[in-house]
Amino acid sequence: MNRFTEHTGIAAPLRISDVDTDQIIPARFCVGVTKEGYEDALLHDWRLDPGFVLNQPDYRNATILVAGANFGVGSSREMAVWALQNYGFTAVLAPRFGDIFRGNSLKNGLLTIALDQRVIDELWDTIEARPEVPITVDLVRREVRAAGATYTFDLDDNARWRLLNGYDDISLTLRDVEDIDVYETTRRRTLPTSRRVVMEGALRG
Repeated sequence: MNRFTEHTGIAAPLRISDVDTDQIIPARFCVGVTKEGYEDALLHDWRLDPGFVLNQPDYRNATILVAGANFGVGSSREMAVWALQNYGFTAVLAPRFGDIFRGNSLKNGLLTIALDQRVIDELWDTIEARPEVPITVDLVRREVRAAGATYTFDLDDNARWRLLNGYDDISLTLRDVEDIDVYETTRRRTLPTSRRVVMEGALRG
């Protein structure tokens, strides 16, 4: 996955709490076998409303989503993360996230930042009053900057390290491929062989 250090872009205000993964991407669209092609399914049923925030010209090119509390609760489908990324979002800011959704996000390169509700309220007010104002998400400094204000955030060191270096689970495994090769040449022959299939599939995929 791509490295994430700092991103600046337009933000869209989603003043809705408890958005579950079936709203992020309805189950009927979860039929693909790759990570691509889900952008049209993102928040599909809500986007049928012409007045929905992502249909408004000011926010159609947003790359940061500022959402309400408990974003991403519900089932564990990774397609919810991929739909957000396919649409163009690189970060989601909210007071709280569903635990499984947040884990999936950070492992797939979508930065999810938990901020106090007061901060989210301020960001909503800012981007609704001035939709064109750029928002900067700085993972190096652990800061969100908007309209002259700076907000700090916490993110555990391992997740931050992975995002800064662009490491997903497969690339972390491939860092140890030489050690895996050594093990494969010395282990008991009666053990099953899976390393070649797994690694070759990862390299192709």
